[in-house]
Amino acid sequence: METWVFYLFWSLFSLEFLSCCVLQIDYFNNQIIVDLVEQQHKGIIAILDDACMNVGKVTDEMFLEALNSKLGKHGHFSSRKLCASDKILEFDRDFRIRHYAGDVVYSVIGFIDKNKDTLFQDFKRLMYNSSNPVLKNMWPEGKLSITEVTKRPLTAATLFKNSMIALVDNLASKEPYYVRCIKPNDKKSPQIFDGERCRHQVEYLGLLENVRVRRAGFAFRQTYEKFLHRYKMISEFTWPNHDLPSDKEAVKKLIERCGFQDDVAYGKTKIFIRTPRTLFTLEELRAQMLVRIVLFLQKVWRGTLARMRYKRTKAALTIIRYYRRYKVKSYIHEVARRFHGVKTMRDYGKHVKWPTPPKVLRRFEEALQGIFNRWRASQLIKSIPASDLPQVRAKVAAMEMLKGQRADLGLQRAWEGNYLASKPDTPQTSGTFVPVANELKRKDKYMNVLFSCHVRKVNRFSKVEDRAIFVTDRHLYKMDPTKQYKVMKTIPLYNLTGLSVSNGKDQLVVFHTKDNKDLIVCLFSKQPTHESRIGELVGVLVNHFKSEKRHLQVNVTNPVQCSLHGKKCTVSVETRLNQPEPDFTKNRSGFILSVPGN
Repeated sequence: METWVFYLFWSLFSLEFLSCCVLQIDYFNNQIIVDLVEQQHKGIIAILDDACMNVGKVTDEMFLEALNSKLGKHGHFSSRKLCASDKILEFDRDFRIRHYAGDVVYSVIGFIDKNKDTLFQDFKRLMYNSSNPVLKNMWPEGKLSITEVTKRPLTAATLFKNSMIALVDNLASKEPYYVRCIKPNDKKSPQIFDGERCRHQVEYLGLLENVRVRRAGFAFRQTYEKFLHRYKMISEFTWPNHDLPSDKEAVKKLIERCGFQDDVAYGKTKIFIRTPRTLFTLEELRAQMLVRIVLFLQKVWRGTLARMRYKRTKAALTIIRYYRRYKVKSYIHEVARRFHGVKTMRDYGKHVKWPTPPKVLRRFEEALQGIFNRWRASQLIKSIPASDLPQVRAKVAAMEMLKGQRADLGLQRAWEGNYLASKPDTPQTSGTFVPVANELKRKDKYMNVLFSCHVRKVNRFSKVEDRAIFVTDRHLYKMDPTKQYKVMKTIPLYNLTGLSVSNGKDQLVVFHTKDNKDLIVCLFSKQPTHESRIGELVGVLVNHFKSEKRHLQVNVTNPVQCSLHGKKCTVSVETRLNQPEPDFTKNRSGFILSVPGN
């Protein structure tokens, strides 16, 4: 019976659709099959209902006999009695209906019993009124009124026929869309495809006729609104929104833009397209434009994201800039507050603690402190007499060269410079040295005396001798104090390449020269003083070389490397408790300067 439903649907659809076409197309009219099954008083369903309603014993064989007598002359009905040569059909059991899609054989066994509904409505009403909810849900027909339960129940065929009529009426009120299902095989297997079976279905389902009908008329139809919504991106007149009077005018503009005006027709609410090629071309154009639209949307969205990120970054940078400006102003105001009136302070603001600067002003703080220190130094220098400025410059040069490398630089005392002319240093011989210094000034034309002092030196023969050094702005003189300060050796200052001193409290000094004839001496005073004069000697020499825009290399090491008449040697310093005064001794690598311990 399910097959009849399908055939009924298809028959109604074919008749309705073909009635709208003006073309004459050959097709199979299924109405004769429909009449064979459900025609009143003559159809199979009517004969089956009559057999079920008759009083007495009616069998399935009697029902088949009634079919043979009433439908024996029908061209689409046959049985074994009507066609005795057909061996496929059994006597008194089978009959055949020749449907348009093929022949179907039915067996009448059980038709009478399956068609009768022996369960009367009063029983259903009784079960529906049961207090058991399960029984009540099993018999929903029991809710019918009392006047309806006494009637004879309809047969199964009649109920099925009424259901089909109601279904057709419901479908007629809708806009149907039919889906043709093709069975690939009769074994319900996903791996088998029966080509002959599929061809048979395509042929008898009327698909070819449907395609011909569609292609003979306007195969595609769509409302203007939906058509425009799908294809409006194809034309610049309709994308993104049109300004035409109606959607119909916009669709006409779009079709003319694509050149398909000869293949379409315009209705009141729909557009009709004749050939599939036009529709396929529209789809291709739409697919091409979708790619461009997607790229455009991506570009716009990425641009939006970029602008949002830029605005956020700009806002953050603005906040950071104003915050840094606030921190800078706060720092500058704090510095100005702390150093207010610094000129009137006794130490010119040395005791004032600098505020902690923000990170961005760390280098600025260093520069500002340098400026402040230079200003403070200038204020301190202003209070120093002009005659003491050379000594101050020398002390600064000594501190730059030796600070952190030697403990005692002698910065706290006054630097005499010319100790050979000082009576406390050489009371017996100062009168003899002055004429010699004046004679050297007349002879060598020096301007200033930088340093002079008694020393103990070692010569190339490893002999220790007491000598004196006299340093002017032009020469370094080595003198013999025992011979009225006779000049033993003269070294021009331009021949001096550097100084080497030890890192202890001793007075070892090595003068390095260009001819590799270094002068190794130990400064000492004949007075019982232990003042360090190394810092003073280094300071005055470095300051003098700086004033002449020359550089003097100063090395602080222990042992000291030197060259004695072209021969490399080292001078190391040792402290001895029982050593009365500094003295040089020979060793394998050079010399050892023994100094008194504290």
